[in-house]
Parts: sequence; structure tokens; C-alpha cells
Amino acid sequence: MGGRSAASLPSEVLSALKTAGLAGAAESPGGEPLAGGVSSDIWRVDLARGPVCVKRALSRLRVAQTWEAPVERNIYEYRWLQTATAALPGCTPMPIAQAKGVLVMEYLEPAQHPVWKALLRQGKADPEFAASVGRSLARIHAATADQASVRDAFSTDAIFFAIRLEPYLVATSKVHPALEYALLSLVERTAKTRLCLVHGDVSPKNILVGPRGPVFLDAECAWYGDPAFDLAFCLNHLLLKCLWTPGASGLFLDCFGALKDSYFAAADWEEAAELESRTASLLPALLLARIDGKSPVEYVTDEAQKELVRCMASPLIL
Repeated sequence: MGGRSAASLPSEVLSALKTAGLAGAAESPGGEPLAGGVSSDIWRVDLARGPVCVKRALSRLRVAQTWEAPVERNIYEYRWLQTATAALPGCTPMPIAQAKGVLVMEYLEPAQHPVWKALLRQGKADPEFAASVGRSLARIHAATADQASVRDAFSTDAIFFAIRLEPYLVATSKVHPALEYALLSLVERTAKTRLCLVHGDVSPKNILVGPRGPVFLDAECAWYGDPAFDLAFCLNHLLLKCLWTPGASGLFLDCFGALKDSYFAAADWEEAAELESRTASLLPALLLARIDGKSPVEYVTDEAQKELVRCMASPLIL
């Protein structure tokens, strides 16, 4: 993979690499930008020690509506990577360093780690892999449940509100006044439920299909809170993919069931009925949020499809 000139790397990124001791004082590493979504700038950087992935959080996200978020979420993403790796080795890229608002982690070759979303787009929906996602997510939740030290390390209520609850549920409540009370009640309940370490963005675009199982990326929303949010967030995407690739909708629903069942089989920190109830109430709210919130999915553009989601989600929210 060809590198770009050192000048293409922002000075603060190069400075952070040197502060972390990853680049020598005289080293001028090349960099190549990677697809990073809406919230961060991401590069592959070729250091003398080998390639690494470098990520810098943005203060204003790349979406149509104004959406600002604290850049210190970078610190908590680093901590999430460390905590999740300790709970389930190999479930994330290995975290290497965090300094000056820049996160450095292991670089994983795309050829051996395809993005799950890309495979789903092609109709390649494997229920066995979906089940492994559910098991892995539940293991991370279980390992961090009722852990005071983890809770204290992730006091990120303001960040989670700014990049999850407000742009998804609060923003959607303003578009649908009839649903405002129900949606804001979900916000209140979710915000005060503190059970385990939550990733906050468990989506097929943030999951790699690794040789030994799923690899989770982009834990910028890391928060000690409600595990139902992670489960509902991922299940929501499997439902929406039915509109994106309708020919594979049966497989997507099989993946939905496999992920759900494997997750609940490993979820032992609370009564299953309580966890399932919270997940079920969040799911239609998140469906609607991906149509009418601040971060709509890019592949549902047809107005008839949007109205279908609205008509299905609204009565379930109520």
C-alpha cells in the first residue's frame, strides 16, 4: 500500500506519535487516509516499527445537521479498547497509545478483515457470524457488569448524551411531536441505567469479520450504562439492511435471531426479561431515529421506504 508524504499528516498527529514514543525525533512517516465515517479522521501511518492505524476525533461531525461532540471521547475509546481486549482478547485492534487527542492502534489488513457491512451489502449474511457477534458483545458486557473501577473510568454521561441520545432520540422527538413523551422517556431511562460498559456504536460498519471472529471498532461512544442500547443498536441495523438488500432479507432476519439468541444465552448479569424489555422498546425508536434523526442511514433515500419505517416504528414506540 503506497504511503503519502509526511507533509500530508497533520502536525498534531506527527507530534502525538513522537510524544508516545512511536516515531523517532528525526522520523518522518508517510500516511494514507482511510475511510473514517462521520466522526473522525483516520490514517494508516507507516512507522519504522511497522504500520499503525491513527485516529483523531472531530469536534463537528460530518453530517447535514449541526452535530458537535467533545473530542475527549478519544480517551474513552482507548480505554474501551483496553477493557474489551482484557475481557475478550482479539475482539478489538490492539490499542497502542493515546496522546494529544490522537489514538494509535494496531493496523489490520483489510484483505483478512473485511467489514461486515460490505459483506451484508453483497447479500453475504452468515447467521453463525451474527451469533458470534452476540456472544462476543455479551462477554464484554458480562465482564464489566457491576465493576466499580470500570464505572469510574467511564464517567461519560455528557459525551454519550451528545453523540447518542440527543442526535438520535431527542432530535427524532422534535420531528415527531406525538412521540415526544415516549422518546424522551426512553432517553431518561437509558441515561440512568448503569449496568456495564457499553460500546455505543455496535453497527456492521464497525465490525470486521476477522479470521478468529468479530473485531469491534470505533468505540467513541463508550459509556458505563445500559447494555440494551448496544444490542438494540446492532439489531436495528440488521432490520434496516432488509430495505438496502431486499433479496437477502430472509438471511438478515436469520442473523437478527441468531445474534439475539446468542447474546441472551450469555447475558447473566440481570434478569433476561428486563434486558429484553428495554431492548425491545429501544429498537423501534432507533429505527425511526435512523430515518428522522441527525444521522440517517445513507441507503434509505426512497420516501416510500422512509414512510414504511415511520409507519412500523411509531405505533411500537407508543
